Amino acid sequence: MNRYPLWKYLLVGFAVAIGILYAAPNIFGEAPAVQISPVRAGLQVDAALSKRVTDLLASDKIQDQGLIVEPNSIKVRFANPDIQLRAKDLLQKDLGEDYVVALNLLSNAPSWMQAINALPMYLGLDLRGGVHFLMQVDMNGALNKAADRYAGDIRQLLREKDIRYSGVSREGHDVSVRFRDEATREQASSVIDRNIPGLLQTTSESGGDYFITVSLKPETKRHIEDFAVQQNITTMRNRVNELGVAEPIIQQAGADRIVVQLPGVQDTARAKDILGRTATLEVRMVDEDANRTGQPGLGDQVFPERQKDGSVTNVVVKKQVVLTGDRIVDAGPTFDQNQRPAVSVSLDSAGGRIMRDITRENIGKLMAIILFDKGKGEAVSVARIQGEFSNRFQITGMFTAAETTKLALLLRAGSLAAPMEIVEERTVGPSMGAENIAKGWRSTMIGFSMITVFMIVYYVVFGVVSVVALAVNLVLLVALLSMLQATLTLPGIAAIALTLGMAIDANVLINERIREELRNGTTPQAAIAAGYERAWGTILDSNITTLIAGIALFMFGSGPIRGFAVVHCLGILTSMFSAVLVSRSIVNLLYGSRRRLESLPIGNTDWHKRGASAAA
Repeated sequence: MNRYPLWKYLLVGFAVAIGILYAAPNIFGEAPAVQISPVRAGLQVDAALSKRVTDLLASDKIQDQGLIVEPNSIKVRFANPDIQLRAKDLLQKDLGEDYVVALNLLSNAPSWMQAINALPMYLGLDLRGGVHFLMQVDMNGALNKAADRYAGDIRQLLREKDIRYSGVSREGHDVSVRFRDEATREQASSVIDRNIPGLLQTTSESGGDYFITVSLKPETKRHIEDFAVQQNITTMRNRVNELGVAEPIIQQAGADRIVVQLPGVQDTARAKDILGRTATLEVRMVDEDANRTGQPGLGDQVFPERQKDGSVTNVVVKKQVVLTGDRIVDAGPTFDQNQRPAVSVSLDSAGGRIMRDITRENIGKLMAIILFDKGKGEAVSVARIQGEFSNRFQITGMFTAAETTKLALLLRAGSLAAPMEIVEERTVGPSMGAENIAKGWRSTMIGFSMITVFMIVYYVVFGVVSVVALAVNLVLLVALLSMLQATLTLPGIAAIALTLGMAIDANVLINERIREELRNGTTPQAAIAAGYERAWGTILDSNITTLIAGIALFMFGSGPIRGFAVVHCLGILTSMFSAVLVSRSIVNLLYGSRRRLESLPIGNTDWHKRGASAAA
């Protein structure tokens, strides 16, 4: 009656074992570390960089506790924060601005745990410490950019259609086009309306000239503003990756503001530097005569170019910029006709026209693509123009597939869609985060201890079983959060404490059902079976209604509320598993094999009779 089949015991044991394994990394803590990442596409993370880092630390007698080489970064672990700061200053000074040296934290869990991806939970800003920025997007700047783009598109369109105009000018967010006669204006108006959607046109006359004033439709303005915020959020996420932040929070706050939270980052100046980075390219013609003689002219500039063998040479280019990265609308990694890694670049209509004109006029000449990142320029591609092209072209050079992906990312999201300014800034110290962790842990343990005392006193052995199931529930919840790499914040700790209180409620229902069956004269074995079976419906109903509330909090909440909801919902699922399957497995193992079971150690079952007698 009260025996599970072997597979069910094995299933419960396997779930508990996996829970213990993936929850364990959280008890090892984290060690201070530094992360070294290249900021230019031409730089690689290889054995040479690893040796350079090791030699630098050894030269200053800085003892590290392990070095981890990853595809895009090197992480070095240290014994304490003082050594970590010394190492950061040393490495940053020697490596210069070609590399980002960021403070980080690495798990102290054994390497075999990390190999199976058993990692600790991420900690939020309020637990780990870090920096918080509230940034405001300049919507006026975004609309100005859009107006400039539309002005260029109108110029190109009228030239392609051979429609003569006297001038195109921008006035605020509006674009004004001047014509000599009314018939030409009507023709231009029809062409613009068919080819450039999202614009409102008004006509006017002044001093013998005929004007079309083009303005943005309200829905077009909203689209531009929404795109500016979303593009800036994407750009912020890409830049924050260089700081080595485990779980940054970057989200929209209101119509034109963005919240950026960087847990674990204490260097506010470095964070501002990364968030304010720009990466773009310029297309320039190569001064071939100066390259042959090695003597740059007055209107020339010299940029480094990486060769196939890894060496660096200089290329002399003309100072005049043919095209800038502002005209890029998309970029992605690809392969050229020889199956070499390349970057495919798409330009807007005005950029395509410029590229078509310059390539048509300079067939057979060398053209250089200069990538500017953090103010430094590098010739990433120098190629001879083989024919005329316009909106799409490829950047080929001495790239690896990983480098083309990174370069495409810099070009696609390296520039902000609209300017931003920091309107609020604050730093949460690591000591405050540690204090919050200690308080949250202490409150959870106090609650657990009080529940333990009550359950054991009131339900005796069955109370012990309930406490064990509750401990398993806590382990499984921590394991799930660690496996999902969720971010734990103070509201999350509050949800864990609430989950403990709610989880024990299921065991109270089960124990009281068993008591009720015993009072009705049912045999102990039958009382156990009936208690679990009849309590299950009530447990399921109450947990489903609570789960629905948690899902609603997750769907409609934001920030800390969603963090609370995630932990709360996961806690409900683990509590149903532990309160029913785990506790009954233990009870079955303790009492299921006893054929002649006279009583159950579940506390006093006739207290209600004594209470009734005393009342009489």
